[in-house]
Amino acid sequence: MKIAIVGYGRMGHEVEKAAAMQGHEVVCHIDVDNRQDFDSQAFLTADAAIEFSRPDAAFANVTACLTRGIPTVSGTTGWSDRFAEIDALVAAKGVPMVWASNYSIGVNIFMMINRYAARLLGRTGLYTPSMEEVHHIHKLDHPSGTAITLAEGILAEDKRYTGWHDTLDTDKVEVADGLTLPITPRREGEVPGTHIIRWDSMADTITLEHRAKGRLGFAMGAVSAAEWLTAEHREPKRYSMSEVLKSELEND
Repeated sequence: MKIAIVGYGRMGHEVEKAAAMQGHEVVCHIDVDNRQDFDSQAFLTADAAIEFSRPDAAFANVTACLTRGIPTVSGTTGWSDRFAEIDALVAAKGVPMVWASNYSIGVNIFMMINRYAARLLGRTGLYTPSMEEVHHIHKLDHPSGTAITLAEGILAEDKRYTGWHDTLDTDKVEVADGLTLPITPRREGEVPGTHIIRWDSMADTITLEHRAKGRLGFAMGAVSAAEWLTAEHREPKRYSMSEVLKSELEND
């Protein structure tokens, strides 16, 4: 498979390593200083584009890929307010894409466990959930996209909660009243990503934690998503990583 890398920062370099490990060819790198290469012959020969950039650049990057007919895997978070426009573009151009807040296989299994735990613990009415996420100091958005996805999983299963809130942006919210789920972001050093979910009761505390050891797992998952996206004709829509994994597991 020929891959174009869009966004050649830390994650772009990891994607390049993962692509080589998985037997693929990187034919093009596009970053802020060579956006004209979206029209290059090298980019147009790509079977798929993998995009990890910045929240303020992601919409333009993904749009550039889709309008040129390149199936796209995007892992940039912090721009979900533009998804409706992207979904319309996917349908208009007939080009599928995958977007996920996290491409790590382990994180996606963690998300499944999270929803199951929320279903069981929410039904008891005895446990109060809270979340914490820790990332490197270069990460611009907070809470992380992964934390938001995890929070949405809890909200889907535990109807006591009507939303989530970032504790850095809110003085105090009475979570005990069943209003919103607190997410506490922290930015420290070069931490690749840690997500902690606590369910606290008067009797005990249950803690679920996923701690990434590096960025390579995210990159390998993104390359696997690109393989899946281009392996056969996919309906033009925006897929999630959970749909990719479900499809792969069902094929097994």
